[in-house]
Amino acid sequence: MVENDSRTWSWMFSAWLVALVATMGAVFIGEIMGQAPCVLCWYQRIAMFPLVVTLGVGALAGDRNAVLYSMPLAIAGAGFATFHVLLFYGIVPEAIQPCSAGPSCSDEAMMFFGLVPLPVLSLVTFSAIVILLVPVIRSRRP
Repeated sequence: MVENDSRTWSWMFSAWLVALVATMGAVFIGEIMGQAPCVLCWYQRIAMFPLVVTLGVGALAGDRNAVLYSMPLAIAGAGFATFHVLLFYGIVPEAIQPCSAGPSCSDEAMMFFGLVPLPVLSLVTFSAIVILLVPVIRSRRP
């Protein structure tokens, strides 16, 4: 039983660590690099930032139920990130773009140091959090 609890804690802590790094990255890109987020980036931030709190408190308290609050946020964020990736690569028509005001959702500014598109990083991050939380959900079952 104790081994299962330590594994559950490890999965939640890992998911929290991913969320923390992503949040710090978003703050770095916005505040240090001076890049204003587009509309879809804001939606993804709205899903990511609370994950630092819910997963952190859940891991510290050893509360597996934190996954009930965290998983919907991670899935919603992954949905926004998926749409953003499709928009970035031109798969979604321009008429559907939500970024009519403010920064573009699909221009060159959406590249992280010119290497990886930010929407792809976001999708990978949300997907990693979902994958890390699956064992926690399974451990909640009687």
